[in-house]
Amino acid sequence: MNLSKQSYMKIIDDLRDGLYIVDRERRIVFWNHAAEQISGFRAEEVVGSHCADNLLCHMTDSGINLCCGECPLGEAMQSGATHDAEVFLHHKNGHRVPVSVRVTPLSDEEGNIIGAVEMFSDSSHSAANRLRLQELEKLALLDELTQLANRRYLERELEARMEEMSRYDIPFGVLFMDLDDFKRVNDQFGHDTGDRVLQFVAGTLSANSRPFDLYGRWGGEEFVGIVRNVSAANLKQMGQRLRRLVEKSFLLVAGERLRVTISIGATMALPDDSLQSLLQRADTLMYQSKAAGKNKLTMG
Repeated sequence: MNLSKQSYMKIIDDLRDGLYIVDRERRIVFWNHAAEQISGFRAEEVVGSHCADNLLCHMTDSGINLCCGECPLGEAMQSGATHDAEVFLHHKNGHRVPVSVRVTPLSDEEGNIIGAVEMFSDSSHSAANRLRLQELEKLALLDELTQLANRRYLERELEARMEEMSRYDIPFGVLFMDLDDFKRVNDQFGHDTGDRVLQFVAGTLSANSRPFDLYGRWGGEEFVGIVRNVSAANLKQMGQRLRRLVEKSFLLVAGERLRVTISIGATMALPDDSLQSLLQRADTLMYQSKAAGKNKLTMG
């Protein structure tokens, strides 16, 4: 059976995984439909650009930017072997999306490396998050702007987790997060841009949450994460990862990259906590992060 080039391209374009191809200079020459859906960037926006142009801004869990250094593409092309990685790409809307990446080098008939193909899949719990959104919409427990749980649902969830801890000794922690200098964003760029910033921060929290954790908007520029079945060390690690992901994200405003940071208070729920004491402690720790210079996490 001989397939035409058009048939091959249609098969590639219809894949459920994102796929793009680069030449020897790591210039993008093909970008399929799934890549558009996962990243938000249309093919015409990325084809012809180089990895080093830093449009997708791949980064590691520890916040290292890969596009200007040893990215999976570069490593595969240099070694001539397939390379797998777990990275975070920059979505066009500003938030960070965790993706599983597999890069395969391409060679000519003489065995010379002439480029590479990268396949990537969304490794966030998007299906579970969509079901959660549908349920929250039914119960009027969704924050309309950010599409996260609203304060009413967060309070209900906190009470349920405290009951669960009391009855079954299942630990949980709270991340209290506040955008740094958000008033400056609204004053300088306007409230519409401020809303877009809240949305991309919310998108980063949602895309990088476990299905059994809950993140919501507490009010204004404050967000709360309720993290189940976690140790203090794990809670801190998860909070630091979210802080770095927000720090390394950006929103394009009139061609310029608008960046924001968050300050976080992280605390484990204690057996004698009330809802008020738990939230007050998390809020106090968050303000300690602000006082220490912002863009920090304080654990207590």
